[in-house]
Amino acid sequence: MSFVSLNSSDFVVSADSITSTLWSGEVPTLTQFFTSSQTSSFDTFLDVYQTSSLRSDAAVQFSIAYGEVAGSGSAPYNTLVTGSSPSRVTYGQYRTLVNGDENTNFNFGVGNTDSRDMYALTVNRARYKEKLFPGTFNLVLSGSDGSVASKIQLTDNSKDITTLTYTDAGRVFDIVSGTNGSAVSESVTGSVTGGYTPSGSYGKFLPDVGLILLNPRALALSASQGGVGLVVNDDLTNTALVANNSALFESIKLASTFSMNSEETITSDYIFVRVRNTDFNYTTNPSMISGSGEFVYSSLINNPQTFITTVGLYNDATELLSVAKLSKPLVKDFTKEALVRVKLDF
Repeated sequence: MSFVSLNSSDFVVSADSITSTLWSGEVPTLTQFFTSSQTSSFDTFLDVYQTSSLRSDAAVQFSIAYGEVAGSGSAPYNTLVTGSSPSRVTYGQYRTLVNGDENTNFNFGVGNTDSRDMYALTVNRARYKEKLFPGTFNLVLSGSDGSVASKIQLTDNSKDITTLTYTDAGRVFDIVSGTNGSAVSESVTGSVTGGYTPSGSYGKFLPDVGLILLNPRALALSASQGGVGLVVNDDLTNTALVANNSALFESIKLASTFSMNSEETITSDYIFVRVRNTDFNYTTNPSMISGSGEFVYSSLINNPQTFITTVGLYNDATELLSVAKLSKPLVKDFTKEALVRVKLDF
C-alpha cells in the first residue's frame, strides 16, 4: 500500500452558522398550544405541547414557570414553613443561573430594577440545536378579551443595540414591544416609548441557554400602558394554589403566535488530497497478479489504469482514522492528476 503525505497547506478549517426552524414539524411559528391534564398543585413548570398531549406525535415545545423571591403566588410545600413553595424555588434557580449569585434580583430596567417576580419560558432542549437565533423571536400576548387592541407583540432588541451584554448565562437582550429584533418607535398614550413600559422592559432574552424571562409587572399593566392586564397573584398570605403559569399560558394561547428560529455553528475541516500523475496508477488488488508474479492482463504493463473510489486518512503510524467515499469512481492513469476535497463536519 502506498501513501501520500499531507502538508499543513492541505488543511483548511471553516465555521458556518446554520439557522433552522425551531418547533416540531419544522415550522417557524406555533399557532396552537396544549397542556397536559396530568398536573398537580406543586408542579413548578407548565409544559406546553404543539398538539394534544394524548397524541403520539405530541412533544414539549417550551415550559412556563412563575417565580417570586419570597415564595408567594403558589401553594406552599409545607404550610408550616414560610415561603416553601415552587415560586421561590423557581426564582432562586433562575436568579443563580442568570446573575450568578443568590442575592441579586432581576433588573428589568427603569421602573423595575429590583423585580421580586418573573416568568420563565424555557424552550425544550430538543427543539434547538445550539442556541436561539436573535432577531427571530416574536411572541404575541393577548388580554382576556382577545381583541386586537389588547394584544402586544414582543421581540428582542438585538437589531437596535451596538454593544452586546453578557450574564453568567451568556448573551442577554431586552424584550421589547416590536417585531423581528427591533422595538417600535411610537408610544402608547405616552406610556410606552421605544418598546418599553413604565415598569421597564418586557423581560430578557437569553439565546445561549434557550431562556426567555418575562416581566410580570409590565404584563400586568393596562393595554393603554402597553400591557395585557395579566392577573398575577403574588399575595404573600395566599396558601392556595394560584395558577399564575396558566394565566400566562392562556394569554399566549389566545394570541396564537409564537415564532422563533434556532442557530447552530457547524465547524468543517477541509482536507485537500492531491494525486499527482505518477501516483496510484497501479492497482494493489492481489487478484490482478498471477502466481508467477505477472499481471493477469498484459495491457496493464504499459498502460496501467485504476479507478479511485475511496480516500483513507491515516496518522503517522499508518492507522486508519477516517474513510471518505467518492460519489463515482475516478479514472486514474499517468496522463491524469486529481484533487479530492474531503469535508469533515463536527
